[in-house]
Amino acid sequence: MPSPRPGRQLVAAVRALLVATVVLGVGYPLAMTGIAQVIAPSAADGSLVSTADGTVVGSSLLGQGFVDADGAPLPQYFQSRPSASDWDGRASGGSNLGPNSAELADTVAQRRTAVAAFNGVPEADVPADAVTASASGLDPGISPAYAAIQVARVSRERGVPEAEVQQLVAAATTGRDLGFIGAPYVDVLELNLALDRELG
Repeated sequence: MPSPRPGRQLVAAVRALLVATVVLGVGYPLAMTGIAQVIAPSAADGSLVSTADGTVVGSSLLGQGFVDADGAPLPQYFQSRPSASDWDGRASGGSNLGPNSAELADTVAQRRTAVAAFNGVPEADVPADAVTASASGLDPGISPAYAAIQVARVSRERGVPEAEVQQLVAAATTGRDLGFIGAPYVDVLELNLALDRELG
């Protein structure tokens, strides 16, 4: 029995490639996007967060910097974790520096000093997530310990009692999943929006 001609095999392979490209590269993503828009439109659009006037200010899934035009942290806001990508979603990733890296140790030491001075606390009180970036560089949450050392500064800058700021921190805190999975975290964007909305 003669073997198929190479030309026919090539044509069949190209057809299969085109069909797979159309079905899996175009049809399937469009179908899934359509289904997601019906089932969970907010998540399908990127879990965008808006102010009361409808202005989009970020995503609940992505951290961002609360800094001025020069990159200096704004004292009236809670600060996010450091980001190796300056909170740029297109450049998500860590620093790729290992635990034995002298550069990483120096960076952490400098951040610890800066965070302690900015918040008026001893360096020993600065938690790890205040000086280390997450693997993505875009973690939207901080630990309750990091939020706690920022309360006095935000309270002072906004001229409101610390108790009022602490209430907003508590409202923006998510506990462990099912009571034992993961760690509690504070949603920084949600908290800062609540500060502007409730305390001005």
